[in-house]
Amino acid sequence: MAAMCGILAFFSAHGAAGAHADAIAGALESLHHRGPDETGVEVIGNDAVFGHKRLSIIDVAFSHEPLPYAGGRYLLTFNGEIYNYIELREELARDYGATFQTQGDGEVIAAGYHFWGEKVLTRLRGMFAFVIWDRQERRAFGARDYFGIKPLHYLQTVDGVYLASEKKALLPFAPAAHAGDAGVDTASLSHYLTLQYVPEPGTLHQGISRIGSGECLSWTPGYPIEVRRWYRPVFNPAPVPDQERLFTEIRETLRESVRLHMRSDVPVGSFLSSGIDSTAVVALARQFNPNILTFTVGYDVPGYSEIEVAQESARHLEVTTIPTKIGPQDMMDALPRIIWHLDDPVADPALVPLYFVAQKAAEHVTVVLSGEGADEFFGGYTIYREPLSLSAVNGLPDQMQKGLRAVSKVIPQGVKGKSFLERGTTPLEERYYGNARMFTEEEKQSLLRRYDPSVRYTDVTAPIYAEVPDLDDVTKMQYIDLYTWLRGDILVKADRISMAHSLEVRVPFLDREVFDVASRIPVELKLPPRSDATKWAMRQALQGVVPPAIVNRKKLGFPTPTRVWLAGEMYEWTRWIIANSAAGELIDLSYALRLLDEHKRGEVDHSRKVWTVLVFCIWHAIFVARTLDPGITRNQSALLTKPVVGSMVA
Repeated sequence: MAAMCGILAFFSAHGAAGAHADAIAGALESLHHRGPDETGVEVIGNDAVFGHKRLSIIDVAFSHEPLPYAGGRYLLTFNGEIYNYIELREELARDYGATFQTQGDGEVIAAGYHFWGEKVLTRLRGMFAFVIWDRQERRAFGARDYFGIKPLHYLQTVDGVYLASEKKALLPFAPAAHAGDAGVDTASLSHYLTLQYVPEPGTLHQGISRIGSGECLSWTPGYPIEVRRWYRPVFNPAPVPDQERLFTEIRETLRESVRLHMRSDVPVGSFLSSGIDSTAVVALARQFNPNILTFTVGYDVPGYSEIEVAQESARHLEVTTIPTKIGPQDMMDALPRIIWHLDDPVADPALVPLYFVAQKAAEHVTVVLSGEGADEFFGGYTIYREPLSLSAVNGLPDQMQKGLRAVSKVIPQGVKGKSFLERGTTPLEERYYGNARMFTEEEKQSLLRRYDPSVRYTDVTAPIYAEVPDLDDVTKMQYIDLYTWLRGDILVKADRISMAHSLEVRVPFLDREVFDVASRIPVELKLPPRSDATKWAMRQALQGVVPPAIVNRKKLGFPTPTRVWLAGEMYEWTRWIIANSAAGELIDLSYALRLLDEHKRGEVDHSRKVWTVLVFCIWHAIFVARTLDPGITRNQSALLTKPVVGSMVA
C-alpha cells in the first residue's frame, strides 16, 4: 500500500467509538491534500475509528486502509514508504509462514508487528508514521521513523486518544479551554522566536503533542499514554586506515539507497538545486532512470537564483530540468496557504520556493527525490567549522578564558574580535543550539508581552547534549541538529509543503544504512583543518559522479530574496499584516514594526526577524483569531463512512 496518507485515528476510553465517527469524518477533510486518491472512515467495533486519506504509490488497486492482518486482529493505517518491504516480505513468508493478501508495504508492517512485536521497527528501512490497533489486547500502538521524516501528532481527552498526521485534524477535539490566546503554548512560542520553529515534542497549541523522531506510543483504555524512544542515532567516529575504501563505501551505500528510494508504481522525479546534495541524488538516480525529470526554482533578483547552475548540471547529466520563477506577489499570495499547511509556524523563507517547485513537480510526477539530511550526516554546515576556528581560545586554561571573557564585555559592539572572544570563551553547550538564531533573550524581553526568563533554549538542547558527553564538539553539533534543526525545520517543510500538492518527497540521504557509514567518519575527513571545505569525505566519494563544477560548490539551498522584498515590494503588505494582527496580547507589534521600518531604511538587516514575526502573525490570524481565510479548497470526495463488518466487529 505504499502511500502518502493522512492519518486520523480515535481510540475510545469508554467503548463509544461509533459516536465519534461523524466528527472524525469531518476533521479528516482537513487532510485531503495528503491523500486525494481514496477516503475512508471505518468504525472498529466499539473501540476505534480509523480515518485515512490515501495517495497511492505502490499496489495502487489494493492495500486499502485500515489494512487488516491476522484475521482482523490488527488494523493498520500507515503514512510512508518501506523501501525494503520486498526483502522483509520474503523473510516473513520463508521463516514464519506469513501470508499476504496485498502486494504493498503496509501489510509487511502489520505482519512484522504480529511476529516480531515492536522490534519490527528496527527492521524497517524507510520513512513512516503508522498506527496499529490490536483488537485482542485492546491496545493502540503508533510510531515514527528513525529521523522523523513523517509526522504523527496526538491528543488525549476524557473521550480517548486521537492521533493524526497533522495537528489541524486534532484541533476540533481540543478542550474549549485551549481556544484563543489562552490556548497558545507560550513556552513553545518563546522557543519559536529563538529557533524559527517549534521544537518537538511541543506544538503551539496546548494539549497537542508530537511523537518525536524515533519514538513510539502505546495506549490501552484505562491506562496513561506511554511514549518512549525506540531509536537513537549513535555517532562513532573512528580513524580511517583506508580512505579510498571509505569513499567507495559512501558512494555505493548512497547508490543503493537511491535505488531503493526509486521503487514506485508511479512516476519519480527529483528536485535539483545548485549544490552537491540534490545533484548527487539526480546523478545516482539517472543510473536507474536516464529519463528522470528534475525541477528547480529561482528569481529575477541577482545573486539568488539557482536556475542557471541547475540547468548546467542537468546538461552535464543529460537530464531534463523544469524551472520555476517566482516574484514578490507570488510570495504574498502563497504565504497564508503555506502557513496553513505547516500547522505550526516555521520562519524559514525557503518554504516559499519549495512550495512553488513542489507545485510544478506535482504537474508531472507523484514522487520526487530530494537531498535533505546530507549536511547533518556528513558535516555540511559552515558553522560546524566554528569549534576548529575557536580552538585557540577555548583550549586555554579556565582562568585565562575568564579574563578574555571580561575583555570581550568592554569591547564595543561591532568591533572586530568581540564576537570571537565571546564565542571562544562560551562552552559549546551554551553557545550552539542550531543553525537558526532569531531573537536573543534580550530582544524577546522587548517583543514578548509575557516574557518568562525561565524558558531558555537550553531547555531543548541540554538533554540532547547530556546524551553525547564524550563526542568531539563538531559531532555534538551534528547530533544537536538531528534532534532540533533537521526534524524541527528541514523535515517539517519537506513533508508539509510537498503534501500540500499531494506530492511525495523521498530523502535517500536520511537512510539508516547511509547514517551507519556517515556516523563513522572522523572530524578531519568531514572538515579538513587546512581547508574551508565541508562534508569533505562525501565530496571525495562523489568525484566522477556529480559534475566537477558542483563537487566543491557551496550550496545556496533555495535562497530567497526576502531581504530585498521586505524593504521594497513586500513592505506595505507586511506592515499592514503586523499592524492589524490580533496577536498583540502575545507580542509587542509596535516593536516588530520598528524593526521593519529600520530594515526598510537600510539601517539594519532585520529581514529574518521581521519574517519570523510576520509568519507568526499570519499563523495567529489563521489558527487563533480566525480572521484570515488561507483559501484552501478541495474537490469533495465521497466519504466511505461505515462500520467494519464480519470478523472485525467486536
